[in-house]
Amino acid sequence: MSRIRLPLAALSLASVSALLLAGCAQSTNASKATGDTSASPSAATGTKPAPFDKGTVKVALVRQSGAGDYFEQWGNGAKAQAKALGIDLTVYDAQADNAKQATDLSSAINSGAQAIIIDHGFPATIQPEIDKAVKKGIKVVVYDVDTPTKGVVSTEQDDASMAKAVLDVMAKNLGKKAKVGYVNVAGYAALDKRDSVWKSAVGANGWQQAFKVGKVTDSTATDNVPLVSAALTQHSDVTGIFAPYDELAKGTVLAVQNKKLQAKVKVFGADVSNADIQNMTAAGSPWVATAGTDPSAVGAAVVRTAALELAGQLNKTSVEFPAVAITQDFLKSKKIQNMDELRAALPELNLSQVSTADWIANVAH
Repeated sequence: MSRIRLPLAALSLASVSALLLAGCAQSTNASKATGDTSASPSAATGTKPAPFDKGTVKVALVRQSGAGDYFEQWGNGAKAQAKALGIDLTVYDAQADNAKQATDLSSAINSGAQAIIIDHGFPATIQPEIDKAVKKGIKVVVYDVDTPTKGVVSTEQDDASMAKAVLDVMAKNLGKKAKVGYVNVAGYAALDKRDSVWKSAVGANGWQQAFKVGKVTDSTATDNVPLVSAALTQHSDVTGIFAPYDELAKGTVLAVQNKKLQAKVKVFGADVSNADIQNMTAAGSPWVATAGTDPSAVGAAVVRTAALELAGQLNKTSVEFPAVAITQDFLKSKKIQNMDELRAALPELNLSQVSTADWIANVAH
């Protein structure tokens, strides 16, 4: 979803994510950061400021993750950067349970964390706890969460530019006055921003929107297959479908293939991950374009943002992570099969210049 601001992913593109948006098991307890932290950090040359000059700094990561490897990569990037900074990172993950995320956030507030990072979630559910954290003097950094609370640092993908990049490719592929389908869900900040760009593109290109379907669950891709299949039964003459979260796109691709329409219907998604690349480059895949950020790089950059805020050096209330357009033709021409190869081909995906300082050991991806 960004990814997407999901109850899952909810996620993350969504989560998406969904985006936003691959099934994940429910997590019931907080856990110390583990997993792939093999990304190598660049050397820090500057003197560490307080509180990093006094040893380990305690930070909580309160997640609302969802299906797909986007969230795993995001988490791995965050863990790697936390390790490089000497942060004791405790991870909570509600995985599509909004009430649990509120409980997790309450636990994080009471854990003695000096900063809390909130990765996705429904504002209505977690807003009271965000207010409590700020009043308690805890630094709060959110990723893809809308909150009116002053003092909270907001981070996000540039969802509008992400959608525009994909829709520009869609317009070149389909031309004017095409009959199109749409797979999206209202109520998630990132998806709502992508929706605004979609509406503008429909009007600008004179497209006829034949259908809109979609839902976000803890199995978003799988659960959207029957919805898109039913829509395609009624509207098999569409020439393109926009699904602005990679889990929605995966479900759309499966539905198009199940209906044997891949020669006629092109899918345009959002977000990028190893699984997305494999999906796009598979023989006969109708998924022809996406746009995204490197989830590992984003996770790391969010942790760096929290570190700068803790040190009193951020001096801003929001940070955006620019997206890059990626086409099936580009992936195939460069023989790209995974995120490592994509990073090498598109170095702008590595957000090494975002939220950094000379005292930060910057994780490279």
